[in-house]
Amino acid sequence: MNTVLGRRARVLAATTATAGLVLVAGCTSTDSGSSSKTSGGVALVKSGQLTTCTHLPYPPFQSEVDGKVQGFDVSLIDLVAKDLGVKQEILDTPFENFKTGAFLNSGECDLAAAGMTITAERKKNVDFSDPYFDATQAVLVDKNSGIGSFADLKGQKVGAQAQTTGEDYVKGKGLDPVSFESSDAVLNGLRTGQVKAVVIDYPVVQGWLKDKANAAAFKVADNINTGEEYGFTVKKGSTKLLAAINKALGQAKSDGTYKKLYEKWIGPYDESVASPAASASAS
Repeated sequence: MNTVLGRRARVLAATTATAGLVLVAGCTSTDSGSSSKTSGGVALVKSGQLTTCTHLPYPPFQSEVDGKVQGFDVSLIDLVAKDLGVKQEILDTPFENFKTGAFLNSGECDLAAAGMTITAERKKNVDFSDPYFDATQAVLVDKNSGIGSFADLKGQKVGAQAQTTGEDYVKGKGLDPVSFESSDAVLNGLRTGQVKAVVIDYPVVQGWLKDKANAAAFKVADNINTGEEYGFTVKKGSTKLLAAINKALGQAKSDGTYKKLYEKWIGPYDESVASPAASASAS
């Protein structure tokens, strides 16, 4: 991990310089008032906005493009904000805070959206929404590496993103991964030869390989179905906000919006493998 983990927030389009620095996903709000409630009775940390904690970059779920944060997670939470009659604003924070719920508990964010896998350990600190995405882990290597599967990683220098289930999986198999602070740093580590292979969420690899230069030099050597599902998180006990998130996810699934967003940000939508987005509650 590098020194970025020690930051509090990164500036992109600043609307305040007090508790945190905000990355704007929709329109900004100039209201700096304290906690307020929407028409649906959902308590928010700032009036007129739904404040989302994330960790950048993590394409295709959230990344900065031309000074604006966008992606699959951002688009789904925009639906929640719209239902609540507010705008979404995004705070870029270190990833380890998502496991502890620190920024939720301190009242800096209403929810966290960071392509985060639902786990029993994380449920101890936060409440999860219904799962909205099924994820697998990919082994990405240079085409000339000679690596053809996860089994071939023994004795190799392997990279993974710190504090993620990919890192946990690699460690669980007896390997000692080189930990990087972000998905971009992991992939750059592979590109520059710092590691021989990386284990990272497959959707991230899909987006990275859309670049012709990357696709010409690198390949997926293995795809590991770990049974992971992503969920959004809220502070424990935030039942009304959690219900609003699940309602928006369910509506998006039923009216086709989820499918459109999936195809825009992830790729071809396969009903048999795509997350139901509104299955039994995981919180």
